[in-house]
Amino acid sequence: MNHPVLVVGAGPVGLTMAMALKRRGVNLRVIDKSFARSDKSKALVVWPRTLELLEIQGCAPAFIAAGIRGRGARIFAEGNPLVHVRFDIARSAYDYALMIPQSETERVLEEQLAALGTQVERRVELLSFQDNGDSVGAVLRHPDGREETVDAAYLCGCDGAHSTVRHALGVQFDGSTMPSDWVLGDVHIEGDLSREELTICWQQDGVLAIFPMGETRFRVIADVGASSVAAPAAPTLEGLQALLDARGPQGLRAYDPFWLSGFRINERKVRDYRRGRVFLSGDAAHVHSPAGGQGMNTGMQDAFNLAWKLAMVWHGQAAGTLLDSYSPERSAIGDQVLRNAGNMTRIALLRNPILRELRNLAAGTLSRIPALRQRIVDQLTELDLHYREGGSLTQSPRGAAEHPSPGDRAPDIGLRSTDGNARNLYALLATGRFAVLSVDAPAVDLPQGTRSIAVAAVAAADTAYQAGHVYLVRPDAYVALSVRAGDDATIIAVLERLEAG
Repeated sequence: MNHPVLVVGAGPVGLTMAMALKRRGVNLRVIDKSFARSDKSKALVVWPRTLELLEIQGCAPAFIAAGIRGRGARIFAEGNPLVHVRFDIARSAYDYALMIPQSETERVLEEQLAALGTQVERRVELLSFQDNGDSVGAVLRHPDGREETVDAAYLCGCDGAHSTVRHALGVQFDGSTMPSDWVLGDVHIEGDLSREELTICWQQDGVLAIFPMGETRFRVIADVGASSVAAPAAPTLEGLQALLDARGPQGLRAYDPFWLSGFRINERKVRDYRRGRVFLSGDAAHVHSPAGGQGMNTGMQDAFNLAWKLAMVWHGQAAGTLLDSYSPERSAIGDQVLRNAGNMTRIALLRNPILRELRNLAAGTLSRIPALRQRIVDQLTELDLHYREGGSLTQSPRGAAEHPSPGDRAPDIGLRSTDGNARNLYALLATGRFAVLSVDAPAVDLPQGTRSIAVAAVAAADTAYQAGHVYLVRPDAYVALSVRAGDDATIIAVLERLEAG
């Protein structure tokens, strides 16, 4: 029997990894050196693409029940309305930003994991590990001081920005720290303020952003300029109120703070997310500006990407080379998110009056163009993330469909028939297998040997897909490749190469 997978870190990324592995029947242990899960709100938004992946895991409703729906965002410049974007143009069943504190995200994930029969091992610390080629030997320290030596099939480092796993690997965490201090306050606010939209204020002396968290509860984030102090100080309620008065809509009063904190923005990333049988995910691999609220989402999507691959290899269904695709795919996504978030922050922080005028003119004009407004929403919601650049899992044979293209997100679609009982594509992907999806075309007769990793299905013509084509859709709802109907041999050959030898 295989050794279990060891997941280090039980924040949102580690819990997502553990849940996704456990749903695929992988034996695992998940450890965390903290006494309990976080009680802080921290990361505040779950975007539509992450909700789609949670739907495949069968737990999106539990998240939705714990959050509130953010319907859009407004940007004000020098107090004047500049940009209004609504998320209901997102091309997803989840056409909103789910505003949910990280403490609740962790609670829901931990409850999902517990329902699958696995508990987080708290106050258990990873002391050291060694990749032995066919397993990973790890030394753990328990709360009573006892040390335990374990053998793991693989080790997943999901242990945050100060990752023990990353430090032990000795990999560079390249990047820089932005030269400004920021303050954060989760507070109640009284006044005329949208309860369902993000409010962003660009002012000459800095930026202020307000995120709804409930009926009267909001998060306020603002930059406060550069500081020579070693660590940024936590703000006072009075200081936060002064920022609201100076930069926010008029007449707002903050009271009853839940959490006040100071922070600096780091932009850092490792080059390789894998070394042998050891993997890095989430903040252990990349940290960036909170602009766009995409850090936790990107980390959770790291976990979704790796989990189905690990599960197939762990069960002996797919060759170990499948794991080679993880680092190139997620490193490219990390670069994209790092670049986008950094650019958004730098644009908001412009101080030069001429550049601010140009920024405001461009933002106000471009946001009124429907195609560009759609592009903004696609980027924020992470529905535009893709693996088009190729790699071992993305191929573009002759006759491939133009939409969705190989490497693109695969939208959900109703099924006319399937080898199982699933009524839609995402329910079919919940089996953890590839979907061989024929759109307005005959079903593909899969060889018996490929049916442990793939299942055939048929859908009627739909605007989301190109009729007369067959799509190979990965378990994480991205298109690996597509062919014209009748070219079954190309898809079957790809599946046979993926199979374990």
